[in-house]
Amino acid sequence: MSSEPPSTLAASMKDKLIQQALERRLRGAGEGVAGPSLQSVQAAAAAVPEQFYRFDQHPAYLQLRVMLQSATHMGLVNPFFKLHESLAGAQTDIGGQRYVNFASYNYLGYSGHPEVASAAREAIDCYGTSVSASRAVSGERPLHRELEQAIAALYEVDDAITFVSGHATNVTTIGYLFGPRDLIVHDELIHNSVLQGIKLSGARRLSFAHNDWQALDRLLGEQRQHFERVLVVLEGIYSMDGDYPDLPRFVEIKQRHRAFLMVDEAHSLGVMGATGKGIREHYGLAGTDVDIWMGTLSKTLSSCGGYIAGETALVQHLKFLAPGFLYSVGMPPSVAAAALAALRRMAVDHDRVQALQARGQQFLRLAREAGLDVATSTGLAVIPVITGSSLKATQLSSALFCRGINAQPILYPAVPEKTARVRFFISCEHTEQEIAETVAIVAEELARL
Repeated sequence: MSSEPPSTLAASMKDKLIQQALERRLRGAGEGVAGPSLQSVQAAAAAVPEQFYRFDQHPAYLQLRVMLQSATHMGLVNPFFKLHESLAGAQTDIGGQRYVNFASYNYLGYSGHPEVASAAREAIDCYGTSVSASRAVSGERPLHRELEQAIAALYEVDDAITFVSGHATNVTTIGYLFGPRDLIVHDELIHNSVLQGIKLSGARRLSFAHNDWQALDRLLGEQRQHFERVLVVLEGIYSMDGDYPDLPRFVEIKQRHRAFLMVDEAHSLGVMGATGKGIREHYGLAGTDVDIWMGTLSKTLSSCGGYIAGETALVQHLKFLAPGFLYSVGMPPSVAAAALAALRRMAVDHDRVQALQARGQQFLRLAREAGLDVATSTGLAVIPVITGSSLKATQLSSALFCRGINAQPILYPAVPEKTARVRFFISCEHTEQEIAETVAIVAEELARL
């Protein structure tokens, strides 16, 4: 016999009867309402605007068409998607003509290097062109681990993990590790891949003024207490401006506020430091001073993909659970082999690093002497020439192309309209004469606009 008082039983029975009555009412309502007629369905479909089911009416595509048509009416040739007919190094062939090339980030000239190309061919002969599965399933090859161990050794950290895309590396790492209760703070000029990763994560996003460590300190002082995990994201060298952060300041700030620090070394590996080991070598920092080292394999390492380096817990976590790695096919053997060969060459090719840095400083010095606006560039591989408008940037790029120089314009909305520019990527294989002649031609053509 129940020990519950009568009042409790009565209340329980009442609730049950009310629930049953509601369920009967809902069933009855459903039986008495006729489904939508064919005519009403067709009328509803006919009312859907075209831009909701046609790609050629998508607002962004229509805007793109307006931009392209406007450029054509002004007599401008589309500067994008040029077809290179040979190796794109310090020189390249386009349309049967030879150009001095400043549009490729083959910084140390390893794309096309005999040892790098040979390593890729040998990997294909041994393992084929694809691993044909995710690495977790059956796609693991010795080259994958050799490359990751070499990257970890470069940073003097526990381990590393490689991804098939540099952009996807940031997206999946940030998107997986952080969530709605977290805060991600980044430099205002951070790369799109970081922004996409933050969006995927659902974390709160805040930015601070470019390279302003004091602004970051103030921001964290106000916001840190409101969130669980906090990530600060910087770049080693900023890809649009060619400058870099005072990394030791940011390390101190992240330690004091108990945040994670992530540094994207896409453009600083092979470029900064006496031997090309990046911004860590430049400042003499320990690998463990940064929680997440990120980089790409497509620039200095002349391959394709991206990597994350750090402590064992970070790498194992991503390897077993990050969707962008776990559910993606493994890196092709030839791609891993090429990156590994380039990394090994970089360890002994200090003269290439020094030549790259010297050519960049030469370009920067001559550009300033010529009165060109190079913004905040430090002359480390990436040097913009600010034109002040997207139209002028496109015109300058076209004029340079007519004179045998291939350099791409960077237009709004990639950068603010007033800071539209032509961007120059420097290679260790550019000669002093090519640099001097290019800067002189740039100054001459810009003066005509």
